[in-house]
Amino acid sequence: MVHALILIGGFGTRLRPLTITQAKPLVPFANKAMLIHQLEALHKFGVKVVVLAVLEEPTALKQQLAPFAEQLGMTLVYSVETEPLGTAGPIALARDTLLQDDDPFFVLNSDVICDYPLAELLAFHQKHGKEGTLLVAKAEKPEQFGVVAINSKGEVEIFAEKPETSPSDQINAGIYVFNKSVLNRLQPKRTSLETEVFPQMVEERQLMAMSTGGFWMDIDNHEHYLQGSALYLATLAASPEGKASLFTGGAADQANVVVGNVLISASAKVGAGCKLGPDVIIGDNCEIGDGVRLRNCVLLNDVTIGQRAFVDKSILGHQSKIGEWCRVSNMAVLGEDVQVKAELLLNGAKVLPHKEIKESVSTPQVIM
Repeated sequence: MVHALILIGGFGTRLRPLTITQAKPLVPFANKAMLIHQLEALHKFGVKVVVLAVLEEPTALKQQLAPFAEQLGMTLVYSVETEPLGTAGPIALARDTLLQDDDPFFVLNSDVICDYPLAELLAFHQKHGKEGTLLVAKAEKPEQFGVVAINSKGEVEIFAEKPETSPSDQINAGIYVFNKSVLNRLQPKRTSLETEVFPQMVEERQLMAMSTGGFWMDIDNHEHYLQGSALYLATLAASPEGKASLFTGGAADQANVVVGNVLISASAKVGAGCKLGPDVIIGDNCEIGDGVRLRNCVLLNDVTIGQRAFVDKSILGHQSKIGEWCRVSNMAVLGEDVQVKAELLLNGAKVLPHKEIKESVSTPQVIM
């Protein structure tokens, strides 16, 4: 039985203010927690036991994930670090759970969103017989990631973490398969897969790589969150089942206009005469007033938008309220329970939770 370990770590600082009141893996992505996407993919493949490697007592995780895990018949094992152990140390810490069988195991970074080709990755891994396999993706700016140079057989010849000059356009996609023997390389201390373990495996010719054919995004900041959302919606639109979940305009008498891909929770309410899209996601219990224009944006749960407001390239946190005739744009990000008065401009504002905005913000800044 194949196990999996998800490296949760970190505090999501680059996603703040969204992560000030909610743990990063629980932040919604396409109307479900990012971590849920990964657990669903693992469950679909047949994984029954998943280790969640966390940096602090996972009270909120347990509360939110317990019903989901019970429904799927999945066992979640929480491995809590008493001090940060990097990306390799947490795997060693979970050694006893991972050694319950002899099968290979998956490791995933918790902020990776993609089509999760787990079956193909495991089949490739078992065929070549080496100790580890990376999933890799193509990137326009590979030097911002772990760069992977691969030969024609899929063997990793170079692994360089954020090099000044990139030897390849392929990057580490943050999903791996390892044989249990990799545990012999690891100790439960602060260690890095990327800068310590992988280079050693490359030197010993024990690391292979498989390219993902689908979409991929590391949701590590606001821009990548919106880019990943757009890629996810495009993937839904490409299949009949996924396309059926997208919004097409609502009741005929509302005369809403939909441009491109729009995903709306079944519990959300959209007024008449709105123009939505492209690349819009609206969460649970949101209320959208008449004549609202939404474009390239994500609304988390319980957001209210007054009539004739305009939101573009922005993320609105849970329970936020945008007054009528407001304009919110240029990568504005609102934390939970932000109240914006009517007829205001928010240009690139990052607003911490539980704030009331009474004046326009004309230049990008953080509102404390």
